[in-house]
Amino acid sequence: MQKEPESQMKNVLVTGGAGFIGANLVRQLTQTGYSVTVFDNLSVGSRESLRGVAAELIEGNILDRTAVASAVRDRDGIVHLAAQTGVPASLADPHMDCEVNVIGTLNLLEACRGEAERRTCPNNGTPKQKRFPRFIFASSNAPLGRQTPPATEDKAPLPVSPYGASKLAGEAYCLAYHGSWGVPTVALRFGNVYGPFCSHKGSVVAKFMKEISAGRNLQIDGDGGQTRDFIYVGDLCRAIQLALESDVSGEVFQVATGIETSIRELAELIQQAAGTRMKMHHGPARQGDVRRNYSLVEKARDQLGWEPAVNLVRGLNDTFHWFFGHFAASGESGNRP
Repeated sequence: MQKEPESQMKNVLVTGGAGFIGANLVRQLTQTGYSVTVFDNLSVGSRESLRGVAAELIEGNILDRTAVASAVRDRDGIVHLAAQTGVPASLADPHMDCEVNVIGTLNLLEACRGEAERRTCPNNGTPKQKRFPRFIFASSNAPLGRQTPPATEDKAPLPVSPYGASKLAGEAYCLAYHGSWGVPTVALRFGNVYGPFCSHKGSVVAKFMKEISAGRNLQIDGDGGQTRDFIYVGDLCRAIQLALESDVSGEVFQVATGIETSIRELAELIQQAAGTRMKMHHGPARQGDVRRNYSLVEKARDQLGWEPAVNLVRGLNDTFHWFFGHFAASGESGNRP
């Protein structure tokens, strides 16, 4: 028997829910009693990632305002994961990055405002109190950009890539819609997320695991001394659900582990998880990348009651077992070392 959500939030829309994070989040929400609808254009995500999950899938684009307004109707909460998620793609096409990440977010916020107006229409001449869907926005540390770590919510954003600029704009619109109309928004700045269903991603964890599965040398951008804060997707999904169920609004939270790990260290840990050794080759550093990056999560701990539970060694082992099981089940190339 499914347990009922502790809050009054029953019907949740997850944009980008057929992608990596979405596939994990939708499973968690449905398993804890939520009715979930996924809104995804399937440009990156896939129907396969939601196989066996009791969730409705609406194929649509967040740039289609009519489709967005229809998807938001009667929802108690929105988790906005749909985005252009890479620095390299934002450098190659800044206009596309802006349209998806800024205009797409604006379309969803406007749909939430319109939905509240619809719900407020007088019934028998008596106006109702406005009831907005709760809005959780997936951001990252990219808006902070040129900062000395650790990342915290009170540092001035100094983005160094179009992707960072577009995510900063999304955060700003969330704060503005809360301040101007009372839309209950929360922006979560994700660390570097890894875990099951990441096989299609271009993230460094997925990249290294794909290279190992194919028997190729590990290709490291730059000298490998650059650092990131790697968070297991299950921990991240707990943070999203707690933000949905919280009454905190108009806030930005760092959601990571507080642990700084270099790309060289990550490569070693992934090889340990795979039980193999590969040669490592170094290429040029990526344009638009920051050198060091990790976060402090005290604010999320204090206000959302969240903290990470899965350390990197355990998380990489779990991801490795899923990754090569996925390849075996799908018939893709990739033999377990």
